[in-house]
Amino acid sequence: MMVFAAEFDPQPMHLDEVAARATMMGGLCASGWYVCSILMRMIADAFVLDSSSMGAPGVDEVKWLLPVRPDDEIRLRATVADVRASNSRPDMGFVKFNFELFNAAGQRVMTLTTSLMMGRRDPKSVAP
Repeated sequence: MMVFAAEFDPQPMHLDEVAARATMMGGLCASGWYVCSILMRMIADAFVLDSSSMGAPGVDEVKWLLPVRPDDEIRLRATVADVRASNSRPDMGFVKFNFELFNAAGQRVMTLTTSLMMGRRDPKSVAP
């Protein structure tokens, strides 16, 4: 966590325990971008690497709701919000996900909404 912060988000609340107490975070916490990286790893391991994922066109929204502390254990919930076929590429569709991260106390610490581009099955090869 601190190695990431030192290179990519070197703010006091991510690097210095004493200085972090004086910030609005009230103590050492993970960079929000680090937490986004953890979410990406979790969804990659959970399903993306074993799917027909073609990437994502961007992120609709990310919210950091509570600080993630150095020893927090994080849990992921993924909800499919929408599914639609691509208008320009019949072999591709979009799956809109709402991702939520929770700490061990069950508090929601982050939300992220994005659409993943996914390969579609050939309708002729799918049994009715």
